[in-house]
Amino acid sequence: MTTFSHGSSTYLWGCLDGMKTLLVLGGTGKTGSRIARRLKAAGLPVRTASRTGGDVHFDLDDPASWTPALDGVTAAYLVEPSLSASTDHRARIPRLVTEAVTVGVRRLVLLSAPRAGEDGHPLHAAEQAVRGSGVDWTILRPQWFAQNFSEGPWRPGILTGTLALPTGDGRTPFVDAEDIAEVAVAALTEDRHSGRVYDLTGPRAISFDEAAGLIARATGRTIRHVDVDPAAFIERQVAAGAAPDVARLLTELLVSIANGSGAALSDGVERALGRPPRAFETFVTETATTGHWN
Repeated sequence: MTTFSHGSSTYLWGCLDGMKTLLVLGGTGKTGSRIARRLKAAGLPVRTASRTGGDVHFDLDDPASWTPALDGVTAAYLVEPSLSASTDHRARIPRLVTEAVTVGVRRLVLLSAPRAGEDGHPLHAAEQAVRGSGVDWTILRPQWFAQNFSEGPWRPGILTGTLALPTGDGRTPFVDAEDIAEVAVAALTEDRHSGRVYDLTGPRAISFDEAAGLIARATGRTIRHVDVDPAAFIERQVAAGAAPDVARLLTELLVSIANGSGAALSDGVERALGRPPRAFETFVTETATTGHWN
């Protein structure tokens, strides 16, 4: 494996001048689509890749799809779409990292999660692979996305008026996907983020009751949060098609909020961007005008 060194930003920008490509995995997802939009607006050559849509088809379970996605790529944004605890799922990103470095990728930005630096976490092996890749790397560990209320698993509850989750009165600092995307773009295009781990949160921790109330006021609708039994929540997820291990892991993460974990704030957004993170209220006000909650 060949390592490299460079000055303030000469290596990457020299590659970009030669029309090398920035790859965004999950390019149609909550963070990937926002990253790609920013890179395209800056006039940078970007390739989006996903199983459904994007510029190229990409499937972590199909190594044959990796070669066209990685062709000519200088920097890559990596996402593991599954939190399955299976050994096979844990090995996918490490295998991709090896392939990417072999074909010439020289900068990796990994979307990870809180506590992924600990043994046993489903994304721990991915983080270790990126750290040991021999190229520039940055790891992003965001808290729960604010966009889970508008584009993700909690949107149906918002639409029906009942957000049923096993989170009790726990609080967490929801982070805006726009902030995650902006940090990722900086990490993909600026040298100063190399070797950094950014824990990304919003500016304050709020409860799901408060989040539901803010959305209700912005939309003029009645929306409430209802605490549910964890076992019943697992059963509901499995009945909806989730794998049992994924349902259990998701429930454990939500229950940890009820137990008081995950309320701590971090300065990752400010360290990376030089500004405070976006407030949840800003997300709600802007989203209410988009029709996501109609």
